[in-house]
Amino acid sequence: MSVTIPFGATSTAAEVVAGLDLTGRRAVVTGGASGLGAETARALAGAGAEVTLAVRDVAAGERVAAEIGARVARLDLADRVSVAEFVAGWTGPLDILVNNAGVMATPELRTLEGWELQFATNHLGHFALATGLHGALTSAGAARVVSVSSVGHVNADVDFTDIHFHRRPYDRWVAYGQSKTANILFAVEAAKRWRAEGIAVNALNPGRITETALGRHVGDIAAAPASFDPGSSDVSWKNAQQGAATSVLLAASPLVEGVTGQYFEDCQVAVAHRPGVRRGGAGYALDSEHAARLWSESLAMIKSE
Repeated sequence: MSVTIPFGATSTAAEVVAGLDLTGRRAVVTGGASGLGAETARALAGAGAEVTLAVRDVAAGERVAAEIGARVARLDLADRVSVAEFVAGWTGPLDILVNNAGVMATPELRTLEGWELQFATNHLGHFALATGLHGALTSAGAARVVSVSSVGHVNADVDFTDIHFHRRPYDRWVAYGQSKTANILFAVEAAKRWRAEGIAVNALNPGRITETALGRHVGDIAAAPASFDPGSSDVSWKNAQQGAATSVLLAASPLVEGVTGQYFEDCQVAVAHRPGVRRGGAGYALDSEHAARLWSESLAMIKSE
């Protein structure tokens, strides 16, 4: 596909949304209490959208909401009851869903169901949220779902034989990588399933942003894998405003109208990943068969008793 977009790695969310009028559109941004989520919400609200910050820390969310003119609702993505309560409490159409919240490189932690925490938070919680809000997205007429992934996806495919590390040794970076691959696979399959309803679903790599809370668990690790080399010239280093630009583009810009099932970085459709380069989309993350299998298995997990 070919999309001409006049934005790139240094563009900011404010630049992407400049001149747009989102009055009347309703948006949910997960993890909107800080970092990329807050900057994404700020840009959407600034353009007139009615924004709800879906956050675990309600007090922090209320501080941001007061600043940008947004609403706040509690959402703990690792808790199925919390996700269900958020979905049940939503009324009316939903034009924009930005699945932004996430955790990275946590110690080996599990949910009550025994799910590995990074996969549960980064993928399963957002999967349950998006599928639960499917009716609201459909009723909006031309909704958009944005799945925030990471270049870290190139470090791990989803291991369907042992997703939750019940048998293989736990590796926090592998766990993070497969959860970010899952974010892209979700977009691929959701785009296929929901296209006829006018719902566009895309995934993205926001770049490497140091001024967020995502890396709060990294400090207790001696060293990240060599493949996460922070000195790599291939990585797009950004501030939070620049990191939120691609999310805002996919959430609101008419420049990508009709685009769905794609993986973006630096406000452009990503190129294919090449080994040793910290850019591009891995083939397995865009594989339609993998995407369909993940959807089926994810649905079985969240529906299980």
